[in-house]
Amino acid sequence: MTATPEATFESALKPGARAVLQYGDWLLGAFVIGILVVLVASLPTLALDLAIAANIALSVAVLLVSLNTRSPLEFATFPTLLLFTTLFRLGLNVASTRQILTQGAAGHVIDAFGNIVVGGNIVIGLVVFSILLVIQFVVITKGSNRISEVAARFTLDAMPGKQMSIDADLNAGLITGEQARLRRDAIAREAEFYGAMDGAGKFVRGDAVAGLLITIINLIGGAVVGTVMEGRELADSIRHYAILSVGDGLVSQIPALLVSTASGIVVTKTSMEGRLSREMAMPFLSNPRALATSSAVLAGLALIPGLPKLPFLGLAALTYAFYSWTKDTEPIIEAERAKAQADAKPGAAASKEAAAAEGTDHKKVDDLLGVDRLAVEIGYRLIPLVDPGGGGGLLEHVAMLRRQFAQQEGFVVPPVRIRDNMQLEPTAYRILVGGEIVATGTLQPGHVLAMDPSGRAKPVQGIATTEPVFGLPAKWILQSNKQEAELLGYTLIDPISVLVTHVTEIIRSHAAELITRDDVKHLLETARKKTPAVVEELVPGMMTVGDVQKVLKQLLRERVPLKNLSVVLETLADHAASVKDPERLTEFARASLGRSICERLVGADGRISAVTLDPAAEARLASAMAPSAPNLDGAASALFLRRFVDGVLASTQEAAKVGRDPVLLVKAPLRRFVRDLVATSAPRLPVLSYNEVQSARGIEAVGVVKVTDESA
Repeated sequence: MTATPEATFESALKPGARAVLQYGDWLLGAFVIGILVVLVASLPTLALDLAIAANIALSVAVLLVSLNTRSPLEFATFPTLLLFTTLFRLGLNVASTRQILTQGAAGHVIDAFGNIVVGGNIVIGLVVFSILLVIQFVVITKGSNRISEVAARFTLDAMPGKQMSIDADLNAGLITGEQARLRRDAIAREAEFYGAMDGAGKFVRGDAVAGLLITIINLIGGAVVGTVMEGRELADSIRHYAILSVGDGLVSQIPALLVSTASGIVVTKTSMEGRLSREMAMPFLSNPRALATSSAVLAGLALIPGLPKLPFLGLAALTYAFYSWTKDTEPIIEAERAKAQADAKPGAAASKEAAAAEGTDHKKVDDLLGVDRLAVEIGYRLIPLVDPGGGGGLLEHVAMLRRQFAQQEGFVVPPVRIRDNMQLEPTAYRILVGGEIVATGTLQPGHVLAMDPSGRAKPVQGIATTEPVFGLPAKWILQSNKQEAELLGYTLIDPISVLVTHVTEIIRSHAAELITRDDVKHLLETARKKTPAVVEELVPGMMTVGDVQKVLKQLLRERVPLKNLSVVLETLADHAASVKDPERLTEFARASLGRSICERLVGADGRISAVTLDPAAEARLASAMAPSAPNLDGAASALFLRRFVDGVLASTQEAAKVGRDPVLLVKAPLRRFVRDLVATSAPRLPVLSYNEVQSARGIEAVGVVKVTDESA
C-alpha cells in the first residue's frame, strides 16, 4: 500500500513533533478548556505574562505561515484557527482587566508596553492605540471581509462550470477517475474555505470593536476604582489606569493586527507555483526597464532644489543596481513568452504529440503504445467546437452522451478521446474505434445543416453535402439564413449536433467491439450489489467473465439494451448448466428481454409494424440451414438466399415509403440465421422471433417476403 503524503511527513518528524500530532486532540481540548478557565478565574502575574507572550508568538507564526503557503487551501484550517486566536485574545483581555481593576497592575509585559513603548505618555498611547484600531478595523479587516465575500460568491458561481470542465476532461480521457475525484474535492474544499473565511472575518472585526470597548471600560473603571476605592486623586487615577489600559490594548491589538494581516494575505492569494516572496519579486525582476525608469525618476527628484539628495540618490543607485542585475534576463523572458504563445496556437497539440513520439518530452515509450478504444480526430478549423470558451461545447455533449448511454443502454461508453489532426482537411473529422478509422465526415463552422424531410421544400443556397448517419441529401447554410430555411420547412442541425449524432450511431453500431472483459466485470460487480445470489451462482461456477462477455456482445451487436442486466443473468443461470453455445444462450436472453426489445420498436399507434415470411420461404430457409441441405444444391441455395435478401429489402422499403419502420418477424429457430443473412444489406433492420413479440401490445403485418420457384 502506498503511503499518503501525511504519513510520509509524519514519519520524518522528530519524536517530540510526532507526539504533538499524536496527542493533538487532547492538547487542543486542553487549550479550549484553558480559555474557559481564564474567563472565570484569576491568573497569576507570571502566567498572564507567559500567555501574552505566547499570544504574540502565535500571531507572528500565523503571519509567517500565511506568507509561505502557495495557495489558500494549504492553510485550509485558517478560519478555525482565527476563531481560536480571537477567543484566546478575548480571554487574555478579561484576565488582564481583572488584574488591572483588582490589583492596579497587570504584569510586566503590559507595564512595559504602557511605559516603554508609549513613553508613559497617555496621549501618545491613546493616539497609537487609536491608529492601530483604525488600521485594523477600517483598512485590513474591512478589506479582508470584502475579498472573502466576493471570493466566496465567485467560487460558488464558478462551481458548475468547473464541475463540467472536470467531466469533460474525464470523458475526453485527459484525466483518470481518481484525478477527477481529487479535482472535485479541491473545488468543494475551495468553496467551503472561502465561505468559512467570509464568516471568520467577522471574528476579527468583532475583536477590534471589543478591544476598543474593553480599553474604554478599563479607563472608566480604573478611574472609579482608583478614586473611590483607593483614595487616589482623580488625575493620578486616570494617569495610572490609562497607562495600564493602553498597554493592555496594545498587547492585544498588535497580535490581532498580525492575524488580520495574515487573513488578508490568505484570502488575496491565488494558486502559485512558488513562494509569495518569489512571486511578488518576479514581476519587478522580469521587467528591468521599469527599474531603469524608476532609477531615473529618483535621480531627477534629487535634482529638485529643497529636496534631500542623499535618500533619493541612494535609492536611485540601488534601483539601477537591480536593473543591471536583471537586464540580461529580458531576452530569455521574451523567448518564453513567444514559446507560450506558440503553444496556444491551433495545431500546438499536434506538435506536442509529434514531439512526444520522438521522445523529446521525456515520456516513456510504453505510454506511446496505448490505443484509444474510441477517438475523434478533427481538423484545425473545428477546434473551436471543442473549446467551451470559444463558443463550442463538444466535450459537454460527449459527457451527456455517455450519461445517456449508461441510463438507457446499461452500458458505460469508454472515454472519447478528442484531438486535433493537422493531416486532415481543416473542416474534416474522423471517428476511430480501437485505433481504426470507421467513419469520416465534414463540418462547416458558422453554418447549420439543412435537410428537407418532405422533399418538396423550395431550394436554399448552401453547400451541398450528405447527412453522415442516414446518407440523406442536405446543405450547409449560413447562420444568417436559418430563419428563412425554417420558414421553408427545413430541419436544421448545428455542427456539434451533427458530429455527436454521428458518434452516437458509431457507438451503437460498434458497441460489441467497445465492451471489454473489464467492462463486463464492472457490470457484474454492480449487479452483485442488487442481485448477489444470481451473480454468485453464475460466475464463475457456470460461466466465466469471457463467456458472459460473448453473450453481451451478441446482444449489443443487435442493439439490445443491457439495462435489464439482472434479467439476462437470471436467464443465463437457468440455461448455462445445459447449454454452452453463446448464440443459443443469446436467443434465450432475447426471449426474456422481449418486452424491452419490443418497447423500443413500437410505433406512434402503439403497434409494431412487421414484415413476415411466406411459409414456403420459411421451409426453404430451414432446409438451407440443415447441414446436408438435401433439397438444394450449392448454386441453387446461394441463388435462393440472394433472392430472399432482395425480397426482404423490397418489402421493408415498401413499408418505409408509407411511413412505417418495420421489423422482420420469423420463427425462433430461423431468427439468428436470417439476421446473419440480412445484416450486411440492412444493418439497422431488427429481426425478431415470435417468442420475443408475445408481450408486445400489438402486431400489424405490413408485408410478406415471398421467393417464387422461378426466381430460385
